[in-house]
Amino acid sequence: MNEFISETTEVRSPHRFEVGTMEDYMRDHVDGFSGTIVSVRQFKYGQSNPTFILRDSRRSYVMRKKPPGKLLPSAHAVEREYRIISSLQDTNVPVPKTHSLCNDDSVIGTAFYIMELVEGRIFRDAAAHAASDVGERAAIFDSMNETLARIHMVDWQALGLADFGKPGNYMARQLGRWAGQYKAAKTEEIKSMDLVIPWLSENMPDDDRTTIVHGDFRLENLIIHPTEPKVIATLDWEISTLGHPLADLAYNCLNYYIPHTENDRLGYQGLKLKDFGIPAEDDFIDSYCRRTNSSRTPHWKFFIAFSLFRLAAISQGVYKRGLDGIASSETANRHGIYARFLSDLAWQTAQGS
Repeated sequence: MNEFISETTEVRSPHRFEVGTMEDYMRDHVDGFSGTIVSVRQFKYGQSNPTFILRDSRRSYVMRKKPPGKLLPSAHAVEREYRIISSLQDTNVPVPKTHSLCNDDSVIGTAFYIMELVEGRIFRDAAAHAASDVGERAAIFDSMNETLARIHMVDWQALGLADFGKPGNYMARQLGRWAGQYKAAKTEEIKSMDLVIPWLSENMPDDDRTTIVHGDFRLENLIIHPTEPKVIATLDWEISTLGHPLADLAYNCLNYYIPHTENDRLGYQGLKLKDFGIPAEDDFIDSYCRRTNSSRTPHWKFFIAFSLFRLAAISQGVYKRGLDGIASSETANRHGIYARFLSDLAWQTAQGS
């Protein structure tokens, strides 16, 4: 647990809950719980569902709950997150062990679930600067690629997930959903958003393949083994569903299009990738295609533009929650800048620049 202590803080005021009530719940629903919570810490990171470490005298647990206040439609679906993680327990997709889901708002005020705390490393910057060397970094990126391929190769029907989403027409439905979420959280005019949304609608691919999609698959949402360069847990399944696998792959490749700066370390653009141990975008895509027995798509520009648009819409929602004082992270207000930057980049990508 020491690996995560520096990433936590005291529970922020909007997300406080009655610890005694949580103890009562865990005694009845979490096997192995000692009966007393000795400490509660909140993760600093994460912009959607507030996440906490609950520690008893023997072990630590992770609790994720919905934020307080009025929520956007279909957002913060901890129930769906719990279901998909639980369904993947016996597959080759690395996920934490789940303990219990609570939909009773009377316990701590919102729905929540409890899972194990997986001991390992989380790389908060996209280029994994904290990796020990170039070789380890290259292996971590390859394991990330393999993990995404495993997710997309899962037999979702055999797992009883046929109702986890609507097979077919995924990209059109996603466009409608995120355009709606953006408009619901809109705080100012962003011209590039008004341009890229109709472009995406007019350039929708016919390809309609269906897999489990994670929805937010990136290095920061993976736990890496404490000493080995391999993924041991995949986190933050909140917006997972059934959909087009290239939406996940394109989102995972966005950092090839986002500049790398010394202060923010947001993307890879500007880095000497080979010297740094990060595969070139074409090599990363080829590895994924080999692992999934699939071929390259002629619609890659669409999927990248869509992923940038969607991330802009997500950033706008985070920014709005920050203005409303209910964001899960103290850094929420900077997302207004991200929303505009990502919207502009999405439109530039759509235009081929």
